[in-house]
Amino acid sequence: MKYGFWLPIFGGWLRNVDDEQMPPTFEYAKKVVQSAEAWGYDLTLIAELYLNDIKGIEQDALEAWSTAAALAAVTNKIELLTAIRPIYHNPAVTAKMAANIDQISNGRFTMNIVSGWWAEEAKQYGGDFTEHDERYDRTKEFIEILRGLWSEQTFSYEGKFYTHENTILSPKPLQKPNPRLYAGGESEKAKQVISSLCDSYVIHGHTVEEAAVKIADMKERRKQIGKEPFHSIGMAAYVICRDTEEEAQEELKRITSVKNLSGYAGFKDFTSKSQLEQQLQLQDYSVSNRGLRPNLIGTPDRIARQLIEFEKVGVDFLLLQCSPQLEELERFSKQVMPLVEKLRGLLINQ
Repeated sequence: MKYGFWLPIFGGWLRNVDDEQMPPTFEYAKKVVQSAEAWGYDLTLIAELYLNDIKGIEQDALEAWSTAAALAAVTNKIELLTAIRPIYHNPAVTAKMAANIDQISNGRFTMNIVSGWWAEEAKQYGGDFTEHDERYDRTKEFIEILRGLWSEQTFSYEGKFYTHENTILSPKPLQKPNPRLYAGGESEKAKQVISSLCDSYVIHGHTVEEAAVKIADMKERRKQIGKEPFHSIGMAAYVICRDTEEEAQEELKRITSVKNLSGYAGFKDFTSKSQLEQQLQLQDYSVSNRGLRPNLIGTPDRIARQLIEFEKVGVDFLLLQCSPQLEELERFSKQVMPLVEKLRGLLINQ
């Protein structure tokens, strides 16, 4: 299993805690990424939201792509998985920018394709927020153009949303045939687009049983259309690692007591416009992306054993959230990662 984490661009991950001691500044983000790189983490996901979805829309939030480019210049190994939402971007310009950041990072830049769910943000920032299925139709064209520009000397395209004529993109990305494309989604339309056009699949937080069903379904879809298996399948998760189960449960109680509703501005749009498979409760939304559902809560041994169960059903990498991020990522790297390796070795030798 590979280990990744969400870059703390919002000042934290807890909608009910005002100050998590993780400011939304580039200096803090750089410190987290450089430290995590030294601790053995493999990738970081840089979310793209122009409004702060965690602490409230009036609060600071880092912009994803300029942050990714800056981090590319000050890191050496870690993969920079950066979100992109087609409703805000020209695909040809995006392809050019991605190729440039891939060159800066020496082939470490990847993209998470997000079709968009926040209508209020789109109003404020001029996004073309159409109906759900039409957003995925746009995403399909967007990806086809990215791939065409990255692989062909000149590329032309005429679709419903985009038209490009004899477009030249040079230099190309270092990664061949293209920077890896990740995506997540739960609607039928999303699954069709992801299984046919993306390289890796990312799921929200799930129980082991839920993850097993979803992963099996997506693997079968991929097989049915004659595509090679996904490069990887990842899952978002919030981790609470403590010395005792009692301490972990006390922290869980603290972060899920809903009291600060300013961080819940996007709740209605997220639950009504995303076509989620599982009903999301307000308490679950205390942590984003259903991060509490995988139940990575407890002692290092308990969390490591839970991760082995997720490995068995096909989860290849994690995208962790934790708070405060720097301290908890270090704790996880030193206390949980070695235990996972040890348990895996014991299972192999049985």
